Amino acid sequence: MNDNPHKLRLAWYGLTVFLSSAILLVLEITAGRLIAPYVGVTIYSWTSIIGVILAGLSLGNWLGGRWADRGADERSTGIALAFAAIFSLASLLALTIIAPVLQASSLNLVSASFLYVLGMFFIPSLLLGIPTPLLTTLALGLDSRTGHVVGRMHALAALGSIVGTFLTGFFLIQYFGSRSVIMISSALLLALSLPFLRKVSAAGLAGLAALIILVAATTRLKDGYISPCEFESSYFCLRVVDVSEQAPQGTARALVLDHLLHGINHQGDPGMLISPYVHLMQELVNRHFEAATLPALAYFFAGGGSYTQPRAIKHATPTASVTVAELDPVVTQTVAREMFVDPARYLIHHGDARATLFRQAPATFDVIVTDAFHDIAIPYHLVTLEYVRLAKSRLKHGGIFTTNVVDAFPDPKMVKSLMKTLRQEFSQVDVWLDQIPRQPQRMTYVISASEKPIDGDVLESRQGFRRAWFRINEPLRKSGTPLEELPVFTDDFVPVERMISDLLLTHEGL
Repeated sequence: MNDNPHKLRLAWYGLTVFLSSAILLVLEITAGRLIAPYVGVTIYSWTSIIGVILAGLSLGNWLGGRWADRGADERSTGIALAFAAIFSLASLLALTIIAPVLQASSLNLVSASFLYVLGMFFIPSLLLGIPTPLLTTLALGLDSRTGHVVGRMHALAALGSIVGTFLTGFFLIQYFGSRSVIMISSALLLALSLPFLRKVSAAGLAGLAALIILVAATTRLKDGYISPCEFESSYFCLRVVDVSEQAPQGTARALVLDHLLHGINHQGDPGMLISPYVHLMQELVNRHFEAATLPALAYFFAGGGSYTQPRAIKHATPTASVTVAELDPVVTQTVAREMFVDPARYLIHHGDARATLFRQAPATFDVIVTDAFHDIAIPYHLVTLEYVRLAKSRLKHGGIFTTNVVDAFPDPKMVKSLMKTLRQEFSQVDVWLDQIPRQPQRMTYVISASEKPIDGDVLESRQGFRRAWFRINEPLRKSGTPLEELPVFTDDFVPVERMISDLLLTHEGL
């Protein structure tokens, strides 16, 4: 039995390590949401977040160890925690300063993601790395069981990190919002620091208080507490904006997920497809089937988003069956409330699109539409050969598969690989664009796959806006990276970031 007279102080040290580690991971998870409206959510943005915060933590651990060797005491821990609170709150102020500069720059997505995180969270993570070695050293002076003390402190730090991760991802952000989470974290760090600051002079405490007030007031003046999100879910920063100027008449609203305008719905005309790529995907369906069969078609949508195409289908053919797999229930709630969508008209599954499609019976659908890609962030499992085989097995004979992909022009390697992957199962795979740019830029490509060819290389609209789209199979085959050099995507090998590197490493990706 441990009769150590210092057990309460040791428990206090352990609790501090646990909570400070938890708050660091709260900041890390929240960082992804804070920068998403500016750079989206990609493996590169998360790599920047994890790398920068681990770098700050490592440096903080080293500095804390050096400080401990030079006689740091409890007061040093309090100072580190107090400044961590100040700089955590200051991350919101930093965002208001950094964002306009980076948005106006010609930096690529990778560089921009790194600079956002570096400017906002490197110093807080450094400061939060200091208490663990400090308190571990102080604990060793109170308990001779070296291995026990060191192991306990490491375990508490790891456990705190785990709790902070799950608490933020599953609860805090979706109930409080990212900026509130940052403010709560800052307040908790300040409260955690106070018991350690008992011996700090009145002048020192007054200076800390003045600095906190200055940061808080400046952040308010810079609108740092105002979120660009109307709603925050477990997956997205959501907002609905008025885009009536893009419609010929009447009211139109657009859904913005993170920093991507995801779809536009017209209030008075559900059949109005303002976005050319959505219009094209519906024209491909209308061209693929006889007009008399359209009212009886069964559709599956991998991704609901703004529900623009499902809404247009039910308006034109009310008897058609429309099944939608939408990952985020808040997206459905938002478009139902603000974008003129009636969810009761569709069979909606809130969950992963591939898992939902797997649960459907074979040969159930005439049309499968994959519109779950989020800007240049690609759900890997929705581009692989295994997914293509699943989709084909759920299509009726004579059905059609369509999808859209954002990629670079004129050499869209992601599009080419996906086209090559689809050709493993479908005899007719076509790539379409609504315009042929004169210079390199990002474009939204539409890919269709079926067993039935579409006549001609120019597809003109038969409904809605007068538009034309161009089949670019041959130009893709003859220019840029040869198809034989590009992979077929499989569940074991989906090098999406390598395929879209032209976007990730240029300004066009933002």
